[in-house]
This record gives sequence, C-alpha cells and structure tokens, in this order.
Amino acid sequence: MRISQAQRRARLGTRHLLAGKAATPEEAAAAVVALHGTDPATVFLSAGARLTAPGPEPVERALYADRTLVRMTGMRRTVFVVPSELVPVVHHSSALAIARRERASVLKTFGEGGWDEARLKDVEASVLRLLAESGDATAAELGRLEPRLREQVRVAVGKPYEGVVSIGSRLLALMAMDGLLVRRARAGGTWVSGTHYWGLAPEMAELAAHEAQAELVTRWLAAFGPGTEADLKWWTGWTLKDVRRALSAAGAVAVELDEGTGYVLPGDGEETAVPEPWAALLPALDPTPMGWQARDWYLPPEHRAELFDRNGNVGPTVWWDGRVVGGWAQRPDGEIVWRLLEDAGGQAVAAIEAEAAGLAAWLGEVRVTPRFRTPWSGSCRAPEIVRTPCGRTPRRSSGRPGRSRPPGSWRRAPPPGGRGSAASARPR
Repeated sequence: MRISQAQRRARLGTRHLLAGKAATPEEAAAAVVALHGTDPATVFLSAGARLTAPGPEPVERALYADRTLVRMTGMRRTVFVVPSELVPVVHHSSALAIARRERASVLKTFGEGGWDEARLKDVEASVLRLLAESGDATAAELGRLEPRLREQVRVAVGKPYEGVVSIGSRLLALMAMDGLLVRRARAGGTWVSGTHYWGLAPEMAELAAHEAQAELVTRWLAAFGPGTEADLKWWTGWTLKDVRRALSAAGAVAVELDEGTGYVLPGDGEETAVPEPWAALLPALDPTPMGWQARDWYLPPEHRAELFDRNGNVGPTVWWDGRVVGGWAQRPDGEIVWRLLEDAGGQAVAAIEAEAAGLAAWLGEVRVTPRFRTPWSGSCRAPEIVRTPCGRTPRRSSGRPGRSRPPGSWRRAPPPGGRGSAASARPR
C-alpha cells in the first residue's frame, strides 16, 4: 500500500486540526499527542492556531485551574504540555529513563562539591516535606526554605559557555522527571512568562515501560502516521530497538512512502478526504513541523536551513494547504509580519493575511519573542519593513490586482477588523 505526499498533507491538515479547528485546548493538544512546552508562549500559540476561539484564557484554565493539561519533561528530554490522561504514558515510556541519566549527570557535576546520592536524597526529602507543609512554592521560595538548593558549582570551565549552576536548578527538574513534583500555576507576569510554582505530584497509574511505549507509539501513529522508524526514533529519542518493539506491539502496518517504508495503525490505510485549502501561522517548536525527521514532503529541502537548525528545531512557520511556504514574527511594536519562500498565489496570500490579523487581534498588547528563532526571521524585528531577504536579489511585483507579491517581501498583517482580518476570514 502506497501513501502519497498529497495524502500525507491532507492527513496533516485534518488530524492536526489546522484545516478544521478544535473547541478546547485539550482537543488541540491530543490531536498532536502533546504541545511543545520548552517556550511557554509556544503552548498558547500552538493551541491558538487550532482553536475556533483562540486566546490565553482557555489554555490557562486547562493548565492551572482544571489541570487537564500538564507541563512535564518527556520525549527527547523536552518539556511538553500533555493531556492529563497521557501523563503516565509519557512518564513511564520516556521520562523515567531520562531521569536516570539526569541523576547520574547531577552527581557527576556536583560530586566535587561534596554531593553524593545520600545527600541528594536528603534534600529531595526536605523539599517534599516543605511543599507538604507550606503548599506550592517557586524555586526561589524553596531556596530560601532549603538553603542547600542554592549551592552552586561552575560548569564547562574554559569553554565559551562556561557558567555557574545551582543544585536547585537541576534537582527540582530531576524530581519532576521522577514523578515527585509537578509544575503548577505561573508565578507572575503574563502568559508568556516561564516562572512557575512547584507542587507535589499526584499519584499516577503504574505502567511497564514497554506497555507505555506501545501506547505512545499508537498515539503518534494516529496523529502523525504514516511515519518511518527514523521519524519515530527522532520524535521519541528512544533506541531503534525500543522503536521497533513498540511498533510491533502497536500492530503497525507497513506502507510505502517516497522516503521508504512507513507505518500506520491497522485499518488506517484508507484515503483521507482532501480538506479545503487552509493557512496557518505556527510558532517556533510547534508540534506539527517537529513531528517528523524527514520533512521534504511539506518543506522543500532547499529551504530547510532557513527554518530549521541542525538539531531539528524549527522557527515560526507560515503554512498553506499542508506545506510550509514562509516564516513570520512579531515586531516590538506588536505588528505581525510574514514572508514567503515562494510565490504561493493570491488565494494563499489572502488566507495568510486573515490568519495574521486574527493572531494580532488575540495577542493584543502581549509581545512574543521565541526562545528559538532562525537567522532568516531575525531581520523582521527591525522597525523598518525589510523588502528583500538577506543574500537575495529583489524581485518586482507585477502590481496587478489579485496577484501576490514576490517571495522575500515582508508583509504586515491588516489591522483587526480590516481587510483580511479574523472578522472577514471564512468560518472554520
């Protein structure tokens, strides 16, 4: 059975809720297994791109009030925002193995300062006791209550990235990986702030590692399938042996892709109806472009270095009908600007303008600067409009109505309520 690139793009738009939107952030997260949470703003922007009524309020409610979404370390030692029912699966399939490696690293880093396993365990017990007695607390508050958390050591001595780290900055995250702590409400600022409270983690279901891995692969295939072993190995951070065992346990069925053998769930070989053309502005580290290692079927290889770094991290992307066609950013004054990699046509430009205006409307006065941004997108934050990208020859627009401007021109989002705004966008 062969699945074409066009079919993969149809599946992407439909299953990732980009061609049709979700009612709740829980649905948006489940559609892509989990939202990337390394950058707090990514969680809200990724959810917003998939919601019929985007905005920070429903995401904050799910994270901090209802706790139906949980921020935790998971695959590839990355922080994700995970639907609460999936927490045991991510924990037992990925986080516990990462915690074992992290504990060895902490002991190696702080060993010369007198830290051993016994002392580490003693401080962990103290932190758990303090949180049980006093309730949730920030890392700074815990450091005042337990001074040993403030002990520091210099790392990477003699290297360009030499610095000083505290035991608390490593230990609290390690305790979360072990399932002892959980990240609670943010401690201040707006929703783009990364400061949060630590709290005691609730009890979770026990799962064998192989059972949890099989369930996670099942979820991934439902959202991202078809995909290859290499895609799944990259996304999970597991060994190839673990990937193959989990694919077998999930009953994965082999299919033919342009890049080789891929896999889908049993019974998932039927064609997906092609949705109406759709546009989206996805943030840096969004789970859709981060879902596969092989990306040629949705991003021309000649443009990959402009949007991805060597580690596979992606900057803010502009999508049209299942393909990446450009990048976007927010300027310091709040303006949303975007630039195309290629001439996508007038219909695409109108739809992208609508998405950009809708994004600007719900962001309001909040400013978002991704922690990861490609060099290609950096020039858009200058006060002036950049008409030609670095290293490219300017191209002239035809100026005729209904024709898009040439690739490389930065475009402003229309003002809220104006042409191409969310108010004039077609219903989703």
